[in-house]
Amino acid sequence: MSGALAQPEIAAAYLAACRLEVRALKPGNVHVYADGHRMSVADFDKSAEVSAPFVCDPARPVGQRIRYAVEATFSAVAQNTNLGIVLLCAPLAAAAGLPSPALLADRMQPVLSALSHDDARNVYSAIAYANPAGLGTANAGDVRAAPPAHWTLLDAMRAAAPNDMIAAEYATAYAGVFQAATQFDAEKLAGATPEQALSLVFLQHLASRPDTHIVRKHGPAMAARVQTRAAAVLSSLGNIRAVSLADRQSHEQLLQLDAELKTWGANPGSLADLMCAAAFAANLELLVGNKSSG
Repeated sequence: MSGALAQPEIAAAYLAACRLEVRALKPGNVHVYADGHRMSVADFDKSAEVSAPFVCDPARPVGQRIRYAVEATFSAVAQNTNLGIVLLCAPLAAAAGLPSPALLADRMQPVLSALSHDDARNVYSAIAYANPAGLGTANAGDVRAAPPAHWTLLDAMRAAAPNDMIAAEYATAYAGVFQAATQFDAEKLAGATPEQALSLVFLQHLASRPDTHIVRKHGPAMAARVQTRAAAVLSSLGNIRAVSLADRQSHEQLLQLDAELKTWGANPGSLADLMCAAAFAANLELLVGNKSSG
């Protein structure tokens, strides 16, 4: 059966997506135009490098991929740079390695449905280890304790989904990730560079919904404030394609928004993670499609 990608192909696609994510100007996040939140581009690049062998390891179940990737990241950079990225990308990597002729998007539900209680235990351990800002108990239980005995990782993510956009991707078979991947591909087809394409897709999503990382850390009022400012910038840019972001005035508007959000301490980290996963999904979907048709 065709369509399975080899580990080196998956790892290359993951590293490319991680590198792209910090090279696109995504206001409020770390990127090549400005560090922020006590993190640098070098931290993210190193995190991608050390986490790739675990995220893309076909011999490990998803929960172990996540746990060991997070632990490797902390050993390398001593901070939480990529928890959300790893949480989203490990199931994508697992789906890409399946010996199936189906497109990547159609492989996600089988991967998610096969997640186990042991996967949940490993992911709870990874999240507690990373200790992200605003970590609480919410509806998914305290991650510092064991998950309920009858819960799989998918059960845990479904419980957390109303309050966390990373968990919501698990609950919807990655609907948001694949929507963003489609937008990303469309902008590249229209002539944008990958950096420009990811930047515009990020801004569109930032303007359309509150970032749950900001909600956890600062509350819904701050998240709404960020969303309103992003919508205003998007409106001022007009009906543009991503290629237009090469224009100096557009670039300056994004930099100004970036400086504002960082002054507020508002880091739209969940949406940044989703953008990385979208770029990874787009890379993988192209490879899977080529292999299935070949």
